[in-house]
Amino acid sequence: MKAWRFYAFGDFRLDDVPVPVLRPGHVLAEPLCVQPSVTEAQLAFGIPTLAYARIKRRLETEAPVQLFGHEFCARIVEVGPGVIGFKPGDRIAARAKLPCGTCPLCISERGFLCRQGPVIGFDLPGCFCEIASLPECALVKVDDRISDSEAACLQSLSDSVASVQTAEIQMGDSVAIFGQGSMGLECLQIARISGAGLIITVDVREESRLISKELGADHALDPRVGDVAAAIRDLTGGNGADIVFECAGGSPKQGLAGTQTVRDAMAAVRSGGKIIGVSWFGEPFELNVDLLRERSLRYLFPDISTQAHLEHTVRLVATGRVQLRPMITHVLPGLESVPRAFEITANKGQYRAINPAQVSLKS
Repeated sequence: MKAWRFYAFGDFRLDDVPVPVLRPGHVLAEPLCVQPSVTEAQLAFGIPTLAYARIKRRLETEAPVQLFGHEFCARIVEVGPGVIGFKPGDRIAARAKLPCGTCPLCISERGFLCRQGPVIGFDLPGCFCEIASLPECALVKVDDRISDSEAACLQSLSDSVASVQTAEIQMGDSVAIFGQGSMGLECLQIARISGAGLIITVDVREESRLISKELGADHALDPRVGDVAAAIRDLTGGNGADIVFECAGGSPKQGLAGTQTVRDAMAAVRSGGKIIGVSWFGEPFELNVDLLRERSLRYLFPDISTQAHLEHTVRLVATGRVQLRPMITHVLPGLESVPRAFEITANKGQYRAINPAQVSLKS
């Protein structure tokens, strides 16, 4: 079969490789639609971010190696011994992080919280290929009301569900969201159906602000026009937002906001409020902890996305409570389009992309 393999950062090739062996507890599936996550797109070109050291080590010791492709929709073609919840023909998405099976969490029946197991696309081959081997424990069935393109977004959306759950929104809480890429727009919609009151979004891109308003934001601010933190305080009676989601930070080389949005979030949240750190920065940065302490601010990071989050995500999209279609801006045909998808996703601002660029493999 054909599969994309990495020889080094920035060097990936469409190779002929053996079809995976069907193992117990696994399925073989044909990817229908797959997209690189923003993290994967950065790593593909050697930009430091989450898991950079792990991928660098694999490239140095194992190349060529199949990497990435954990955000996908696929159709099962064969099930292995012991698989009881799925059958050939089922469309599936998957949770990326798998339980290790041996840690204290796993042996106490809390494996859904395990962080020590392998990750699809990082430690195990993902779906930038014609046939993928996937463990049953990671899978969820895709509702017929969800398209292949929407289903490829479910894994990312489940992370946004976990982010909003971490915020513990109370009925009527004011919410500000810095960054209206795919995760920012997802957090917006989930916060709205989770009881948020006033919702204020922030993004430099006009197209993102327009989609933000369409999906339920009360105000969509351009941070290039005036002091955005002051504007948020004005819109919340001088207090600041109860909860701020920071979804814009990261490498400026890829059009992200660096670390400035963290400081803006601290200035925009009310005293005693919460900042939910969704972004990955790729390197350490200085933070005024005394200011956090003085104002009793809580800087929280999202809980791990579990199988339950993924299952709930399917329900949210199937019932129309969360819309993904407005965010899907680039769909490319055929497995040979994968490099282009990485390029667009790594430079979304340049290409006016909201969601990562998708590759449609449906024959």
